[in-house]
Amino acid sequence: MNEQIQPATLRVFIALAPPDDAKEELARELRPAYEAYPRMRWNRIEDWHITLAFLGELPVTTVPLLRGPLADLAAGRPPLHLSLRGGGHFDERVLWSGIDGDVEGLHLLADEVRAVVQECGVAYAHRPLRPHLTLARSRRNDPSSAVEAAAGLSAFTGSPWPAARLHLVGSNFSRGPGPIRYRDIEAWDFAGGARPAG
Repeated sequence: MNEQIQPATLRVFIALAPPDDAKEELARELRPAYEAYPRMRWNRIEDWHITLAFLGELPVTTVPLLRGPLADLAAGRPPLHLSLRGGGHFDERVLWSGIDGDVEGLHLLADEVRAVVQECGVAYAHRPLRPHLTLARSRRNDPSSAVEAAAGLSAFTGSPWPAARLHLVGSNFSRGPGPIRYRDIEAWDFAGGARPAG
């Protein structure tokens, strides 16, 4: 019996990432929460990102279609100036930090990214952009931790930083237990942007 071999797939999204100093500033603010809520599933600091377009699970053969158009998009626009601010939660389970600064420019960039993806013939999740960094998830039997941790971030205002690179990111798409791990497939500097550390 001939079985059709399914192509290898990768879970893909397009994102911005804060530089290391901005992430470390937020991590210092989170130290009390790390200690107070150890049962939460905390994301690794190196995985913190701002998703612009979530493409979902794609055949790896699709990824090269995106490289040239995304590189051209990055080369044609200046960096955004952003900062991390406050915190909140989705559905009392997902803890996040908010984004401040050129939020209008961030929305415009997301629209441009999504237009490029569509022009490449790649389907993506048409979700409204809610700029944030996902920090942690509470367990199903622990509904209060994310809410309380978000309240602890309410006064946080991070230093401004340039978002100077556009990232095409892949993650291990595992339906089993264990944390999701992210890796850059490729990243491109914005025009005239000094590349920050991180």
